[in-house]
Amino acid sequence: MTAKRGAGGMAQFIDRRLNPRDKSLGNRQRFLRRTRAEVRRAVDKAVAERTIADAANGGAVSIPTDGVGEPQFHLSRDSGERERVLPGNKDFVAGDRIEKPKGGGGSGRRASDSGDGEDPFSFALSEAEFLDILFEDLELPDLVKASLKDVSQREFRRAGYTNDGATPNLAVLRTMRASMSRRLALRRPTAAGIEQLEAELAALRAETEPGVADQLRIAELYAEIERLKRLQRAIPFIDPIDVRYNRFTPTIVPRAKAVMFCLMDVSASMGEREKDLAKRFFILLHLFLKRKYARVDIVFIRHTHEAAEVDEQEFFYGRGTGGTAVSSALKTMIAVRDKRYPAADWNVYCAQASDGDNSASDTQVSVGLLREAILPQIQYYAYIEIADEDGGQRYGGGGDKDLWRGYAQLKPAAPNFALARVVGRDDIYPVLRELFAKPARKGAAQ
Repeated sequence: MTAKRGAGGMAQFIDRRLNPRDKSLGNRQRFLRRTRAEVRRAVDKAVAERTIADAANGGAVSIPTDGVGEPQFHLSRDSGERERVLPGNKDFVAGDRIEKPKGGGGSGRRASDSGDGEDPFSFALSEAEFLDILFEDLELPDLVKASLKDVSQREFRRAGYTNDGATPNLAVLRTMRASMSRRLALRRPTAAGIEQLEAELAALRAETEPGVADQLRIAELYAEIERLKRLQRAIPFIDPIDVRYNRFTPTIVPRAKAVMFCLMDVSASMGEREKDLAKRFFILLHLFLKRKYARVDIVFIRHTHEAAEVDEQEFFYGRGTGGTAVSSALKTMIAVRDKRYPAADWNVYCAQASDGDNSASDTQVSVGLLREAILPQIQYYAYIEIADEDGGQRYGGGGDKDLWRGYAQLKPAAPNFALARVVGRDDIYPVLRELFAKPARKGAAQ
């Protein structure tokens, strides 16, 4: 901790204590907590402006300079007594008493006569920090179902070190550290020290006519080498008391298996803009699940007039197109769920993105599938419609498409069903936050 005196007698206290690897981690975390709101707004803006590939990478963000300055202590101008010696001038002579200045003081940068201000403060966020801030108040709704709450399993987690254990759990570094500490404390002779004495002895014995002093030194070296070797044998390099094993303790944890079905319309009615927005939403959803949950399966389904389960690469970068039949994706989802993810054992979630264009007959089939086969056995279903660029649908302008009108019929009787619209990039992250906000935040928003 250091203090320095700045202009006007102000003292600035700066914590310069180093953390491991010379990184001021504590200071950085305090800074991020203090500027959380501004950093969050900067992260939201960065997500909207970046390309799909760079959507969640760390990097530089900029925030206003308000509140980022270091705390300062200074003397008050409105209280206290102080004496100063000032040079004389034409207005004052020796002995004159000068009144205390009126009003408060301040500091800051000056700009041109057309305005004032400061450049934004820029700093870099790591990828982990970026994602933590991006998803800190999101979660999957109703993750542990009532039928799964009493089902638990044992997991072994690290819990320090122990002197007893199995060979595979040997903590080599901790064992060597204990061994070195013991040898240093007991002053165990080193091999290098003994070798140095033996080299000196060999040099003396190599002389053809050693003197009396050399003979005495040879005897001393013999005795010292023997003493050091006995001491070295008495203090082993590794003693049983040095050995440490990694300790694991069993922990009972609830089994909360979850699967997220991602359904995306890639038919001909979905133009490049619509597909770009849909992919952006699913990329953020994918990052959110991978960052927040260790055991969540993700199933990707693309559909035109036909649907198929695909891998992540094909889902985001495939080029297929065709007609539109939303019910094909729902049927594929039901088939995969029944085969691999029975509702009795899994928390099932689904997110669907489409431009809303669908035939009236297929919309009725889709609504029936949702009502009868999907919503009763699912934790949460989110439908995201990519609205027209004019935003008319976004504000309820009477231009609702068939799929939206059909799905809206289900909403009153299905609390686990949510609908949202996206018009541009700026809407994607707010919609994700709206759909997957923690319950406390949803209540506050309402």
